[in-house]
Amino acid sequence: MRTSFTALAAAAALATLSLGSAHAESASYAIDPTHTFATFEIGHFGASVNRGRFDKKEGSVQFDRAGKTGKVELTIDVTSINTGTEAFNKHLQSPDLFNAAQFPTMKFVADKFSFNGDNVSEVAGTLTLLGKTNPVVLKANQFNCYQSPMLKREVCGGDFEATIDRTQWGMNFGLAYGFSKNVRLVVQVEAVKQ
Repeated sequence: MRTSFTALAAAAALATLSLGSAHAESASYAIDPTHTFATFEIGHFGASVNRGRFDKKEGSVQFDRAGKTGKVELTIDVTSINTGTEAFNKHLQSPDLFNAAQFPTMKFVADKFSFNGDNVSEVAGTLTLLGKTNPVVLKANQFNCYQSPMLKREVCGGDFEATIDRTQWGMNFGLAYGFSKNVRLVVQVEAVKQ
């Protein structure tokens, strides 16, 4: 009887230790700028869709798959906006829209990860743009972690999207002309375990 109790106590202690270590497996990941893209889409008079991307970005991720927690910080260089048309890039950087001279970066910070099974389904946080901070939830269209055969390290990432109301950040240009206030954000991100 005593042996059974000792074995049971040892098993319980082992389970408690393994449960504790499962929540302590948070790892650091560095955003891979060659596989990370932040793009936007906005309707143009109902006839077409204007699209652009930001070429310079950096950030980090803390991710605990077992504990289903994480934190992400992504900083985007607004001066790196690229639509494929130089005149449009300059207008987007002007005080009418992104006001890149006064606000050269925007930042997404999140610490609430939701999961569907083992995969991230959405990331909730805040977007700071034009000096204002508002909540944004990025929903995952797909998410996966894999062992990179080239880097010989774990890489996690996915395709995320959200539709935001740009007027929440004070970006009102074109509303009187009929430009949409809704902007679709698409964020493709991969981060390499450090």
